Amino acid sequence: MQITILVAALAAFSWLVVIGFIALAVLRARQGKKTRGTLTGIITALVLAVVLNTASAGLVFILPQDRGVVISAVEPAGYRQEILQPGLRWVIPYAESVQTYSISKTTYTMSIATLEGDLQGDDSIAARTSDGQEVYIDASIIFSLDPADILDVHITWQDRYLDGLVRPTVRGVIRDAVSQFQVNEVYSTKRDELKQHIEEDMTKSMADNGLILSDFVLRNITFTTEYAASIEKKQIAEQLAQEAEYIVEQRKQEAEQARQVAEGTRDAAILEAEGRAQSQVIEAKAEAQALQLIADVLAANPALLNYRYIEKLSPGIQVMLVPNDTPYLLPLPDLYPSQGGSYPTE
Repeated sequence: MQITILVAALAAFSWLVVIGFIALAVLRARQGKKTRGTLTGIITALVLAVVLNTASAGLVFILPQDRGVVISAVEPAGYRQEILQPGLRWVIPYAESVQTYSISKTTYTMSIATLEGDLQGDDSIAARTSDGQEVYIDASIIFSLDPADILDVHITWQDRYLDGLVRPTVRGVIRDAVSQFQVNEVYSTKRDELKQHIEEDMTKSMADNGLILSDFVLRNITFTTEYAASIEKKQIAEQLAQEAEYIVEQRKQEAEQARQVAEGTRDAAILEAEGRAQSQVIEAKAEAQALQLIADVLAANPALLNYRYIEKLSPGIQVMLVPNDTPYLLPLPDLYPSQGGSYPTE
């Protein structure tokens, strides 16, 4: 690129040199001096200027992100079939010119916001859903020219493809896609499906016209004031219903927790009662077994009871007086068996 600029600068400077020589020749002629050497300088500078201008007209530098279409006066069709690739290229001076097209990605935005879109003001896309509701779509597309189709784009659109092709295509595809969905599907359940549908149709439509769609961005969906108000009321009602369901579910959970606590308390009481009953049964069985053992021992040794009775008396008692007409609690052994088992009385 610096070479073409340098050649153009030298060509411009050479014309200044020609003008300078002409002015010098006029001045010398008025002074009556010889102008032969000046005329030689004029001719030399003029030849150099023509050569440099011819070279400047023929040299073209194509940037890496550009491709060039050669408009040719010597070609029957008026243009070359080959597209100029990046680098320093040569065309026929004065008979051919180059129209460059960028193949870099370009973003085109249509938005309801005043300063966000490529066009100032409300540039959103008005579309109607299948149930007749009007919606406004904010969208952006990222696209580029197909290097293989640049010549066709130039022939068909020249540099008008952005406003003449891209914009109408995007708006038409979006309107057609929205018309296949209901309004509640557009903003909720099938928004992703809508985006995919638009992207598929737009990719095909742009490819047919020499463009490559890199991405489609569904930025925002806006509704009419009336429908937006109805949506807000519906959302508020749904939120209230969800809160009511939450409260009911919370009460159910609290009731379930109380029931579980009651069941736990009941089960604990039952277990405690069963434990006490089992303990009492075990104690009763043990006591019965102990009494049975005592009964068996007493049956085998009747005097043992008297012995235990006497053993429990105070060890200091030597003589005990009792009425002779009172029956004894326990039978006492005969002290005087020879006298018929009677006790001595005084």
